[in-house]
Amino acid sequence: MREYIELPVMEENGALYHNGLLDTVEALIPNRPFQSCHAADLLELPCGDLLCCWFAGSDEGNADISIVMSRLKQGESVWSDPIKISDDPTRSEQNPSLFLAPDGELWVMYTAQEARTPEMNPKFNLQYTAEIRCRKSKDNGYTWGPVEVMFSRPGSFCRQKIQVLSSGRWIFGNWICFPDETRNGSDITVMQISDDQGKSWRSVEVPESRGRVHANVIETEPGKLVALFRSRFADNIYRSVSLDNGDTWSVPVRTELPNNNSSISAIRLQSGAIALVYNPVRFNDDITRTVWPAQRCPVTVAISEDEGITWPYRRVVEPGEGFTGPWNDINNRRYEYPVMIQGKDGMIHIAYSWGSRRCVKYVCFNEAWVRGEKKELGAENNPTLPCQRG
Repeated sequence: MREYIELPVMEENGALYHNGLLDTVEALIPNRPFQSCHAADLLELPCGDLLCCWFAGSDEGNADISIVMSRLKQGESVWSDPIKISDDPTRSEQNPSLFLAPDGELWVMYTAQEARTPEMNPKFNLQYTAEIRCRKSKDNGYTWGPVEVMFSRPGSFCRQKIQVLSSGRWIFGNWICFPDETRNGSDITVMQISDDQGKSWRSVEVPESRGRVHANVIETEPGKLVALFRSRFADNIYRSVSLDNGDTWSVPVRTELPNNNSSISAIRLQSGAIALVYNPVRFNDDITRTVWPAQRCPVTVAISEDEGITWPYRRVVEPGEGFTGPWNDINNRRYEYPVMIQGKDGMIHIAYSWGSRRCVKYVCFNEAWVRGEKKELGAENNPTLPCQRG
């Protein structure tokens, strides 16, 4: 038998690691002591700390599911163990997003649905019982104020962040779930709009948005907004446009990017391009049939230079176990629900549920890495060095 060298593997200890093959910086953020994790979000604070939150517990929908948060301090290279920042024993608290208000207050928005019990017989899931809640922090997330119910309409759900437009308006993409037999196929998108910095809100429904959810809102120029949607029908990512700061929206249309009825994340980069992270697989052409594929792998980043119409630059971030083909890709574990932000220094940070929700994986790179633009190594050019947090 030939001898071989055993290479080190990443541990679930939060430590930053340089992936020499891809030239990225990565970490497996610990999920201990929880069994399951999902739906991560990221935020960079003005002090340079990175925050990552997600929901954790025994299993999605159970009463012990709460919002937790980890921190990567500026100048350090290890993500902290998660701490709970919500804990309603009667509700499953899910899908957190972090928002830094213009006054410096940190908000965490999340859903809270009735927890399932053995005697229940829910219609597919209990998302139609959800409301959207908020907690606020005045000290960068070390302590949190009381729970506030922000949107009480039954079935209110969220995933992406509140966005502050150039006009000063706030917009928050939501969707509404209904108690029917469509397995969430009847969900519709509503945009929550505030012109008084979150004191009051009004809802704008996106026309013909049935099954188009998880709206990612990007302002491409003053007053012009592009929204990119997940599809409950596991066909493609969809796109809608507003020319009036979100007061009205076009009917969502298919893009060229596939979607497997799993979450996506899109942002406007400092270069002006739009970047999106997603699972590049699809399973259906019938837009009347809700499909929930188990396949959520690989994870890919794409870049568009025409406001999300075409996506000529794409790169795989997470290949999973490498299985491909319609009868074989199910052997990959699930790598899902990615989120993306860009830091002040231009570095792109993503996080996603790793290894079938075992923990959260963090990855860092820059725009040139996605585009395949080679640069000479050096502290000012190497896409990995700035991510090592001092």
